[in-house]
Amino acid sequence: MGGLFRYLLAASLVSMSLMSAGLTADSKPHRLAIQVDQNDPQVMNLALNNAANVIEYYRAKNEDVEVDIITYGPGLHMLRADTSPVQDRIKRLKELAFPGKVQFSACNNTKQGMEKAEGHAISVLSDATLVPSGVVRLMELQERGWSYVRP
Repeated sequence: MGGLFRYLLAASLVSMSLMSAGLTADSKPHRLAIQVDQNDPQVMNLALNNAANVIEYYRAKNEDVEVDIITYGPGLHMLRADTSPVQDRIKRLKELAFPGKVQFSACNNTKQGMEKAEGHAISVLSDATLVPSGVVRLMELQERGWSYVRP
């Protein structure tokens, strides 16, 4: 009877390990796209709060998460070097997140429009990544299964 018990125990352990491996393989990555399209410090801070809370939540669960804050239209001011009211918070969030796990996307269409209207070049923060179009970036991330939030 001892041999049968050991066999059943071993089969159960193998079965459980295969089930847990299957759960891990099937679990979807956590990815969040946050839209900022308003030149409003409250909205910008809310977006940063949302991102920090999501990062902390999954870090506490020892799970990976990626966040992309996409700015366009008047929201580009969030990432403009000369007008951003949240530059320090952006830097702190970049430091809080694991490298490469948070991105700040700045719409190049908006940047070019602002440069034309203002008659001078505009710089974005060094923590920002220039993307061709903020709206297209949001669309493409959602098409790839990213969750979407608009604060």
